[in-house]
Amino acid sequence: MKIVVCIKQVPDTAEVRLDPKTNTLIREGVPSIINHDDKAGLEAALRLREAVGGTVSVVCMGPPQADVALREALAMGADEAYLLSAREFGGSDTYATATIIATALKQIGYDLVITGRQAIDGDTAQVGPQIAEQLGVPQVSYAEDLKIEDGAVVVRRQFEDQAHMLKVQMPCLVTALAELAEARYMSVAGIVDAYNKEIKVIGFDDLKDHLNPAFIGLKGSPTNVFQSFGKQAKAAGTVLNNLTADQAVEAIMQKLIERHII
Repeated sequence: MKIVVCIKQVPDTAEVRLDPKTNTLIREGVPSIINHDDKAGLEAALRLREAVGGTVSVVCMGPPQADVALREALAMGADEAYLLSAREFGGSDTYATATIIATALKQIGYDLVITGRQAIDGDTAQVGPQIAEQLGVPQVSYAEDLKIEDGAVVVRRQFEDQAHMLKVQMPCLVTALAELAEARYMSVAGIVDAYNKEIKVIGFDDLKDHLNPAFIGLKGSPTNVFQSFGKQAKAAGTVLNNLTADQAVEAIMQKLIERHII
C-alpha cells in the first residue's frame, strides 16, 4: 500500500499579520511549521504503515525553504519526500494548487492520499476535496479515526453532534482533523537520516505535458483575495452585577435602545 500525505508549511502563529498593501501574509520574523492537521495526517499514515505495511510518501508545494518541513516529515519516519516548487506555481489559489498537486500525485502514484482538513493560514478546507475531484477518487473529510480493514479504509468522520462510520475502497482521499492523531517527536537518528535523504523536487517542466499553464499560478487562478482583515480588538464590555432578573432585562433593553439596535 502506498500512502501519500500532503503537507503545507505555515507560519507558526495564530496572530497572522497582513500587509495592508498586498493583502498577503507577512512571514518575516515568523518561524514556519508543518500545518497541524497535516501533521496529524502524517502520524496517522505512519501508524497505518506500522499496522499493515506499505510506504509513506510526503508531498509539499511551496518555495525551496519548504524543504525544512519535508525533512521534519522524514525525521518522523516518512520514506520519501517530494517538493513541488516552480515560479509558475506562485500565486495559485486553492483550485490551481489542487490541480498541480493532483497532477504530481498521478506521476508519483498512490493508494491512499491523506491531507489536512485545512491550513491555519488560509482556513479554506478546499484543497483536499479539490484534489480528490481532480483525481476522480472518493473522499472522506473531517476524519477523526482511521484504519484499514479487509483492504479498505474505515473512517470515523466528525459530523456536527454525531459521527459517520464510512468504509471506502482504495484509491481514495481522506482529510484529517488535528484530533486524528498526536504526532510523534523526531528521533535523533531520524533527524540524521532525514538530512542524508534526497528530497525529490518536481518543477513545472516535470509536469508540463499534463499541466495546462493557463490553469495554474496567479493568472490561472479563478479566485483571488480582494481584501484581507486582521483580527480587530474589541472594546471592554459592561458587566452588570447584583441585579435581579427583571433589573438585568431592563438594563440590557436600555443599552439596546441607546445604541438604536431596537
